[in-house]
Amino acid sequence: MQNYLETVAVVLVAAATALFVAAVVHRVTRRLGHRSRFMTELTDHAHRPFQVAATVLAVQFAVRFTTGYAVGTGWRQALLHLLVLAVIASAAWLVAALLVVVEDTALARFRVDVPDNRHARRVRTQVVMLRRVTIAVIVILTLGVMLMTFPSVRGIGAGVLTSAGVVGVVAALAAQSLLGNVFAGLQLAFSDAVRLDDVVVVEGEWGRIEELTLSYVVVQIWDDRRLILPTSYFTSTPFQNWTRTEAAVLGTAEFDVDWAVPVQAMREELRRLVESTDLWDGRVCVLQVTDATGGTVRIRALVSAADAGSLWDLRCLVREHLVAWVRDRHPTSMPRVRTELGDARSDLPWQWVRPRRPERRLAEGEVPDDARLFGGSDDGDARSEAFVGPDEPAESRR
Repeated sequence: MQNYLETVAVVLVAAATALFVAAVVHRVTRRLGHRSRFMTELTDHAHRPFQVAATVLAVQFAVRFTTGYAVGTGWRQALLHLLVLAVIASAAWLVAALLVVVEDTALARFRVDVPDNRHARRVRTQVVMLRRVTIAVIVILTLGVMLMTFPSVRGIGAGVLTSAGVVGVVAALAAQSLLGNVFAGLQLAFSDAVRLDDVVVVEGEWGRIEELTLSYVVVQIWDDRRLILPTSYFTSTPFQNWTRTEAAVLGTAEFDVDWAVPVQAMREELRRLVESTDLWDGRVCVLQVTDATGGTVRIRALVSAADAGSLWDLRCLVREHLVAWVRDRHPTSMPRVRTELGDARSDLPWQWVRPRRPERRLAEGEVPDDARLFGGSDDGDARSEAFVGPDEPAESRR
């Protein structure tokens, strides 16, 4: 009985000592955390795993060295085996926590709450994917090591290795879809095709990448619905990524109006509108006639914004304002079916409506900057070279 009491006392002392050491280390890292981001993350994430691992390890050593009087007994072997399993599990927990600390410290260097956050979102996507992979690997290795502590498992190891080829083929066929999604997730993370917070158009829906895992991708649609797609979708199906190179995007608003529409006046009204709103980023404001067939002409207003959300509101604002402008200022420009009854001179009243504001007269051969998408400004010239090529002759760009 005295031996058992000594064992219990030594175990309690060992556990208390381990808890004391863990508390001292925690206090020291907390003090150092005011100077180092790494120490702050270490204090927040690694304290509890370190406390458990140190305590279990101390108890395991205490039991092993104080139960010499019970060598060969069943209860000692079972207790030591249980403590070994606990040491392995707590050590794996500690390793996983340290990896999380390293990853969070790396993520803290890249802010995503800034306008130009493309690089930060790419790093965040890759780190999050690596975290999921490393934790999965740690869990699998831990389970494997724990199983290998059982003699019966070690005894059938040779048989398992012999049939590993057949089992591997069967498992590969059964998990073909799952493995395909896993490899697709890794490909997405490191190919930079899509990142967290990217604005995409998939399945006819416009939204942003909210979550990216090894098996599926969650797209937050603009109306707060969630579209969940397998990662293999993004490697086998075309999709639109509006923010792959930068957050700034272009958008259009199209109008079918009558041939009597004053294009230059409408162009100037578009310029006046975008210059009066904070939604426009100041890059692109172009109004062009893109089609003229049948009884109407199609006018396209092309504008730019700093991000997809601002672009949506800006396009709606352009539509609302120009529709009201045509209706109130130039009602003869509204779409209509016309039947002309007159003399050969076509001296019709609708041709002679006096504009309410004077229109700017252009010099002969002059083309306004906001009438050209590929040219007329620094941004237009850069876009022209991107789509035509800097080595092409000037005549081929017209």
